[in-house]
Amino acid sequence: MSVDENVKRIFEEVGDATLICVTKTVEPARINEAIRAGVTIIGENRVQEFEEKRDKILPCEVHFIGHLQTNKVKRAVQLFDVIQSADSMKVLKKINKRARAIDKIQMVFLQVNIGNEPQKHGLGLDEIKQVIPEIASLKNVCVKGLMCIPPYVSPEQARPYFRKMKSLFDELKQENRDNIDIQELSMGMSNDYMVAIEEGATMVRVGSAIFGEREY
Repeated sequence: MSVDENVKRIFEEVGDATLICVTKTVEPARINEAIRAGVTIIGENRVQEFEEKRDKILPCEVHFIGHLQTNKVKRAVQLFDVIQSADSMKVLKKINKRARAIDKIQMVFLQVNIGNEPQKHGLGLDEIKQVIPEIASLKNVCVKGLMCIPPYVSPEQARPYFRKMKSLFDELKQENRDNIDIQELSMGMSNDYMVAIEEGATMVRVGSAIFGEREY
């Protein structure tokens, strides 16, 4: 199927959930096909890659969804509407500093290491609740959602992790702080987005189901 057909099919499947079209390694011409088909938000994993192709991409909202190295925070704050992968207080403080320098309120999602996997980045379930007061002191950061990448298992095996995320999301939505306004739950990718939606995802990040398998 073409990019256009894939986008239209996935829009029908996701219903009210928001589609983030993941464009890692995808050339601008094909990204623009997706945008013309109705995609309004793209997700990029690498700061430098997006910087190299952004001038060739049609206007859209852009989310950073990859691991954010501290030495790339300055450019990320300048380039991205939302940083979905704020995975530590160290990174959040640096985002806040860089955003303050350009008089910007940077929208972020907190990345949760829902499977407690040592090789993955993200805040732990207990840790995230403990750092909320500290995050509240960062005046140039606004937390708009949560994001996770569950363990690489079958969609049905991922369901318990999605349920844990939904429970945390419901709990943190009750936070009443000026810069914490959690409204989005970003979880689910090409292999499991329908299960994620069943368990409460408001956003899904889909790449290969639109563009085909990547060639690295």
